[in-house]
Amino acid sequence: MKFVGIILASSKNEKLEDLASERAMASLPIASCYKAIDFTLSNMANSGIKKVAVITQYNSRSLLNHLSSAKIWELGTKQGGLFVFTPSVTKDNAFEYKGTADALYQNIIFLKRSQEPYVLIGAGHHIYKMDYREVLKYHINNNADMTIISKEMVKNDELSSYGIMKLDSDNRVIEFEEKPLDPETNIASLGIYIVKRTLLIEILEQVISEGRYDFVTDVIAKYRKKLKIYAYLFDGYWSNIRTVKKYYDTNMDFLKFNIRKQMLLDYPSVATRIKDDPPAKYNHGAKVKNCLISGGSIIEGEVKNSVLFSRVCVGAGAIVSDSIIMNDSYIGKNCLIENAILDKQVIISDNQKIIGTKENPIILKKGAVV
Repeated sequence: MKFVGIILASSKNEKLEDLASERAMASLPIASCYKAIDFTLSNMANSGIKKVAVITQYNSRSLLNHLSSAKIWELGTKQGGLFVFTPSVTKDNAFEYKGTADALYQNIIFLKRSQEPYVLIGAGHHIYKMDYREVLKYHINNNADMTIISKEMVKNDELSSYGIMKLDSDNRVIEFEEKPLDPETNIASLGIYIVKRTLLIEILEQVISEGRYDFVTDVIAKYRKKLKIYAYLFDGYWSNIRTVKKYYDTNMDFLKFNIRKQMLLDYPSVATRIKDDPPAKYNHGAKVKNCLISGGSIIEGEVKNSVLFSRVCVGAGAIVSDSIIMNDSYIGKNCLIENAILDKQVIISDNQKIIGTKENPIILKKGAVV
């Protein structure tokens, strides 16, 4: 194949509050039965990438367990494989990665031992569906050193959270500013890159020797005029689950048929680790409308506009609406749950009310008892 894949799953994000206190961002549950990393991993496998490295660091236990079988994503071949890298303690470096460029550099042996001419770098907490082969064709046709997959953002209030680019008439990047207070354009980097493998090795060795460790500010922004960097504009669904609100909205997006069809029903499929649960059971009196409900769940009450993961129990007379309920949670009789995110193994006793808002959904952390 012409490219190898690298998924950066090493960052932590306090904006996700209790949702990421015990799990990696890439392990966040999505759409009733998926993990966030499934989407980027499936994109790579469906694009013909047979060798993928996942670089992880914080709260990686559940992520490592999820990635234990490469065959799920058809990455268990002799010609490729799924490689998972964590920081290692040596006499030359501290335990933690100092930045995204440092994370790549500390695992540079993976790049040096690969033979493919191109590298695709993505993130483990982005939700989208894409054929990277089209991006590679665009990259080669432009004779580019690097291609940044980008998107025209509609909501201007989100622009200050992204790297913003100014392009010429051929979509070559002429200016790049990371998280500007006053953005000049609405073209945002999605944090997905294609770059020549030998060039990436050369640049990483150079910037690390200078004491620079961030891939965006110390590679892209610094080399934007020296290198031929192009933007590939993507117009499909894409979400960065970097905050509680974005995580909530992303799961709610899957309740919209057009997004659910594009992301989950249309070919090619998104692969994930399958749980051996029986089908969901709907007892007498259950009412369900516009929901995603995973296997092993038992519904006796009313559930609407919600995403329920595996083995969730909703008692008689309970009403669950506009909420996300994770694995093995129990909601007792006559409860009212609205605009809430219940993490794994939450227990709600009878007659309780848990009510948040769509702008500020309430979170109950893993194992909470109310």
